[in-house]
Amino acid sequence: MAALGGDGLRLLSVSRPERQPESAALSGPGPGLCCWVSVFSCFSLACSYVGSLYVWKSELPRDHPAVIKRRFTSVLVVSSLSPLCVLLWRELTGIQPGTSLLTLMGFRLEGIFPAALLPLLLTMILFLGPLMQLSMDCPCDLIDGLKVVLAPRSWARCLTDMRWLRNQVIAPLTEELVFRACMLPMLAPCTGLGPAVFTCPLFFGVAHFHHIIEQLRFRQSSVGNIVLSAAFQFSYTAVFGAYTAFLFIRTGHLIGPVLCHSFCNYMGFPAVCAALEHPQKWPLLAGYALGVGLFLLLLQPLTDPKLYGSLPLCLLLERTGASETLLCS
Repeated sequence: MAALGGDGLRLLSVSRPERQPESAALSGPGPGLCCWVSVFSCFSLACSYVGSLYVWKSELPRDHPAVIKRRFTSVLVVSSLSPLCVLLWRELTGIQPGTSLLTLMGFRLEGIFPAALLPLLLTMILFLGPLMQLSMDCPCDLIDGLKVVLAPRSWARCLTDMRWLRNQVIAPLTEELVFRACMLPMLAPCTGLGPAVFTCPLFFGVAHFHHIIEQLRFRQSSVGNIVLSAAFQFSYTAVFGAYTAFLFIRTGHLIGPVLCHSFCNYMGFPAVCAALEHPQKWPLLAGYALGVGLFLLLLQPLTDPKLYGSLPLCLLLERTGASETLLCS
């Protein structure tokens, strides 16, 4: 953990009172201890979240409805209690965010409509290629597809499907609450916003290693394939976690990351290999390239903080004496 004391990270400044507002934001222990408290709190949250999935003893696989229902209960309990960890962190470190705990965690009304729509639109642009692929492979036309999507009967079937509820509702909501809304406010005063974007997803990626246990337990593949699959999953979940952390900081809202998480769970990892073998390979590859290009072009404009009002994490860093210009403007 030597990196926590390095010159590359912005620690809380208690030796420069001139940078503190009149109502001091920091009145607790020194910056080194604050960082250790922050990291330990995040590690405890990650362990509690993953551990809650295994409090139920069962010989059934993870996709069995009975297993999913039990895990719903335990993970919702842990997620509901996770704000208490942020509250305890605030008391131990003496950091005063200058705003309510719920606002700091992204539960606020200011700018909520653009925060719900624009990040999701940005993510759909990134998935332009996979969306084209899905449309090409769908046997029904656009009008019939929209009728199916909007039909109340289709939604009723989804709401009674335990796997759909897990992948599209419970997992996105609880994971973003724990790994973004709770962890980022604790990490940002220690590391600064930029490093926090890349530090926070490490907890998120490591938390997905628990799938190895179940794959080995039910012998779903060889040990080598399981390890390679876990390493690949860690990589893309870490990248995705950095993206949603970026969205959380730039919008100051939790709703955008949750909706993007749900959408990405539905789409899955882009089937690039299938696209290379598709009969309409070149239009698809053009769609993939165009989606990535437009995403990079629109990333900054669609996440401009001016669209979403004041940013709680930026306010928090201002009160602790740190200055963030890149992500806060």
